[in-house]
Amino acid sequence: MSSLHVQGSYDHHASHIRCPVAAMRLGISSFTYTWAVGVPGHPPERPMDVPGLIDRAQSLGVHVLQIADNLPLHRLSPAQLDGLERLAAELKLALEVGTRGIAPPHLRTYLSLARQLKSPILRVVIDTTDHRPGEDEIVALLREVVPEFEQAGVCLAIENHDRFKARALARVIARVASDCVGICLDTANSLGAQEGPEAVLDALGPLVVNLHVKDIAIFRASHQMGFRVEGRPAGQGQLNVPWLLQVLRDLGRDVNAIVELWTPPEETLTATIAKESAWADASVAYLRTLIPD
Repeated sequence: MSSLHVQGSYDHHASHIRCPVAAMRLGISSFTYTWAVGVPGHPPERPMDVPGLIDRAQSLGVHVLQIADNLPLHRLSPAQLDGLERLAAELKLALEVGTRGIAPPHLRTYLSLARQLKSPILRVVIDTTDHRPGEDEIVALLREVVPEFEQAGVCLAIENHDRFKARALARVIARVASDCVGICLDTANSLGAQEGPEAVLDALGPLVVNLHVKDIAIFRASHQMGFRVEGRPAGQGQLNVPWLLQVLRDLGRDVNAIVELWTPPEETLTATIAKESAWADASVAYLRTLIPD
């Protein structure tokens, strides 16, 4: 994957996206430490919380922390949110807010949180367990709230996820037609829609406002009938990270790059969490060679 032709269908809209695009910075997420935060059915004895994530960001020397739907910010008390806001400011740690679901009341709640925590984006996964809207409903729901996002100067960053092809997401954004709606590009999620990074970037590259660097390995099952997909530390899988970053930079999408991990479990949860932590360290060390910030 050394080169890529990017279609120009949505370039005009992308050139008007107001979401901040400056020098790329490296960050971590609550989905860097998914097992430590807590996977359903596998509760850690001491789940990692927001202060724990901040400690990890400090120890790794990154200046961006994305807190997403596996650690829901709306469950924090006002005092906890105020404390998070103050601590992030003291540490010069930029916060990015994430959630799941596009019901307008829910998006308004998270827009308020994004404004309080000075997050330039609200990263959103469209589907929830009980709501899987089609394209027309997605467009209608987003149109209801985008004027409020525009007024607040917060960009709605829709993550490519399993169900939608990349071009379907591009159509949604074109129909919403707001300069505060873009794409949070995940480098592995679209495999669930039978699309790899080249196809995803071809359709969505000009619309990217946030990046999830998630490296993977794809290999045949032992019985040879089918493939397995497993996460890897950044730089140790099949994702061509230098190519990915260069394509985005060539498109003028010099956006924050957030490490996410699909860490395969070990025999015990303790061992899994230890492996996840080591993978986070290795991923940041590798990406530091490409994103010095």
